[in-house]
Amino acid sequence: MNIKRTYSISELSKEFNLTTRSIRFYEDQELLAPSRRGQTRVYSSQDRVRLKLILRGKRLGFSLAETRELFSLWDETITGSEKQLNLLLEKISEKRADLEQQIKDIAILQVELNNAEDRCKETLNELQQKQGTE
Repeated sequence: MNIKRTYSISELSKEFNLTTRSIRFYEDQELLAPSRRGQTRVYSSQDRVRLKLILRGKRLGFSLAETRELFSLWDETITGSEKQLNLLLEKISEKRADLEQQIKDIAILQVELNNAEDRCKETLNELQQKQGTE
């Protein structure tokens, strides 16, 4: 007998350290599709995996729309598809380029902050020297 594991919203909430409101939001965004037993949401193993992927995607900088797009491609076939993998590779490349630009921007900002700090210290030293001679 093959009994499929199901999860309540509170179980998923605890496991992933999320509020139940967040999980319901992902449902409203059509990223999760729990079944119902009366008023109770019943989440499948697939919903649990999707929630895990949503959170991983979020950490990697994927928008919910991008995650939805990847899910919809996955849903077209049982095992995923070349189309989905190519899209994911494209998204990864875009995220990597964004990250590289952010790293460059941070480096420039650090130089600018160092220059501003040096000018402030020099001006402060000059002011203190003038006050010491008066």
